[in-house]
Amino acid sequence: MLCLLVAAVAPARAKTPDAALAELLKEARAKVPEACSQPNVDRLIKILCAKKIRVGIRDYYPLFATRAGEKREGYEVDVALAIGRMLGVDVDFVRVNAATRIPLLAEDRIDLAIATMGHNTQRDGQARFIRPHYYRSETTVVGPRELPVASMLDLPGRTVCVTVGNGSNAELVSQGARLMLFDEAGVLPDRLKDQTCTLAAQDDSFFAKYFTDEDFNSRYFQKFGFAQVPWGMAVARQGSAELARALDLISQVFHRDGLFVDIGRLHSIRLGFLRQQQEVWRKPECNTDSGTSNPNCVLPPLNTALQPTSFAADVTGFEQWVEERTGVDVTLPMLKTAPAWSLFKDGVIYSLILIAGALAATLIFALMLGAAMGSRSFVLRWPARLLTIALQSSPIVLTLVIAATVAHSLFALSTETVLAAAIAALGLTNGANAGQAIGEAMWSLRAEGANAGLFGRALSRAATQIVAFLVNASKGTPIASFIGAPELLSSLTDITSFSSGRITTYTILLVFYTAVVMVVVWLCGKLRQVLENRQVAA
Repeated sequence: MLCLLVAAVAPARAKTPDAALAELLKEARAKVPEACSQPNVDRLIKILCAKKIRVGIRDYYPLFATRAGEKREGYEVDVALAIGRMLGVDVDFVRVNAATRIPLLAEDRIDLAIATMGHNTQRDGQARFIRPHYYRSETTVVGPRELPVASMLDLPGRTVCVTVGNGSNAELVSQGARLMLFDEAGVLPDRLKDQTCTLAAQDDSFFAKYFTDEDFNSRYFQKFGFAQVPWGMAVARQGSAELARALDLISQVFHRDGLFVDIGRLHSIRLGFLRQQQEVWRKPECNTDSGTSNPNCVLPPLNTALQPTSFAADVTGFEQWVEERTGVDVTLPMLKTAPAWSLFKDGVIYSLILIAGALAATLIFALMLGAAMGSRSFVLRWPARLLTIALQSSPIVLTLVIAATVAHSLFALSTETVLAAAIAALGLTNGANAGQAIGEAMWSLRAEGANAGLFGRALSRAATQIVAFLVNASKGTPIASFIGAPELLSSLTDITSFSSGRITTYTILLVFYTAVVMVVVWLCGKLRQVLENRQVAA
């Protein structure tokens, strides 16, 4: 009786993760094939019905997932195959990258993502992460050995090459870095070598293989690291409860039994984290079916919550209001966090300064070059013509690069320097074309026998061309982002590197420049009327 009483009041002994997994899979398999035709079944059932699991994985991430033809290899590839064996299904690999791995889960195009994805608080609302985590890394900033960069304090004003969707992009932007975005991490080393990038930021695990190359190691150095983050496999937040539970238990078993360590050793990745986790999941309090709910066993996600704006709640309410009434999913990330809002405001201000400066520079250069090309003096006329021919033959991007290079050689690198270079390049390019029209008008008036008030009358005759190139200068300002000018296109590119809503964001960009150009066209129309009225009066 005493034994029965003790058994009645004593807590039930916890199951091992192995036993819990076996029970879960037994129950799921019992539903097959009857549940296969039923809607809204858990993805675990769908996987068992299809006898395959669709795993999103990268095509090029050395040591972790690479592909040569149909052959895939790497740590994550072997982890996916081991999971398939545990579930008793085949593995169907689907190529993903940083920007597509979560959307493909939500769209039911993959069942599981194992794609070097850091688990942070921002992504917690987008996917359901498997615990325990299967790896950990930190973001490292890599650049030429001679470049004087040692910490975040050295980044303001510098351009850093990153991948779209990298969780550390927000921190780089908040420190004043400018971002150049790429879809795949695999291109970053090549962009360092061809000097497209002076700095690149990516997981230290990615660059590990490259630093084993003697040539790469002799030229580049890991400047500093930040944002240590655990990597998580992930499933969709909706309709994957049983699948997530099965994968949690499988991950526990893989850590406890050292399978993660064995696979990691096979692919020569760093094993410190995996060995540490093996010790954790061998502890009695963790080696249970409820171990993943024990905060002493699992790692928390990296906290990447950005400071919200004071009106973030109102913006969210507006987004919901629009969706409820129109069915259109509008997202306004540039209005909801302090870093994004700051970038957006600065982008608008710098764009307006750039447009005003480009218009003024175009008009000034048009008047100067027009007077020179319309002059009877060979010394004034031919240098102006040669400069105009050179500018007309050169792509605007090349003109911007040359202007930026000259500016950087004369002045310290700064926002003001880049903006001045962009204004000068845009003004010269469009001013030369408008100036040619003025010069030709002066010569045509001379041919007609006019001499008095020649320059003013030439301005009136060339009014249409002058206005056209003023409008062209205002439309061409977004290209200044190519040399690092922090105008609106550049700012929104930075914002979309760590926020969602890319379509809405670039729609706002289109509306902004359309409105600005419309205002410029209206003002230029007034200018043309003034000039043409002067011609009629003359």
